[in-house]
Parts: sequence; C-alpha cells; structure tokens
Amino acid sequence: MGIFDMFGKRPGIDEGVERFHATAGAILLDVRTQQEYHQGHIPQSVNIPLDHLSELSHPKTTPLFVYCQSGARSSQAYSWLKQHGYGQVTDLGGIMGYHGALEQ
Repeated sequence: MGIFDMFGKRPGIDEGVERFHATAGAILLDVRTQQEYHQGHIPQSVNIPLDHLSELSHPKTTPLFVYCQSGARSSQAYSWLKQHGYGQVTDLGGIMGYHGALEQ
C-alpha cells in the first residue's frame, strides 16, 4: 500500500486537467515561479507562486486545481489552501507528467 492509498489518490495531471475543464468556475493554479511559468505552462492556468499564495483573492468556494513542476510544491499549496479554508482543492502534482500542449 502506497502513501496515496492511505489518503486518497491524487488524479494524474492529464485527468486532473480534464476535470478542471469540466468544472464550472474552476481555476487551474500553477504554483511554480514566474520564470518556470513563462518557460511553459498548461493553457488557461493562473500563476501564483507558492510563496505568494496569501495573495489569492478568489472566494474560498472556488474549485482549485493545483500543479507545480514535480508535485512537491503543489502538495504544500494543497495543505496551505486547505488550512486557510479553501474547500475544493485538488492537487494535480507535477507538470512533468503532463502530456498536453504547453503555452509560453
């Protein structure tokens, strides 16, 4: 049994992006640095680096789908967002596993 089996599995990033597209009013949140974001990001994503999450101004009921480079920062962002009252947060992990087109 892996760690995600104990706490619920995180969807694959491709599946998670599909779920983002199917969720009304959702935000796809890239928590990497601005430099990483500009090197290539998932279309329709919004960049708020992990150390700037306190600047997020969306209602706490907004569905959030969070990703980073490898999955470590998205996990930290998930925990921070949940601790600060965001109820609908999905950790998608790292963009390294994404198979779709990227924007620059």
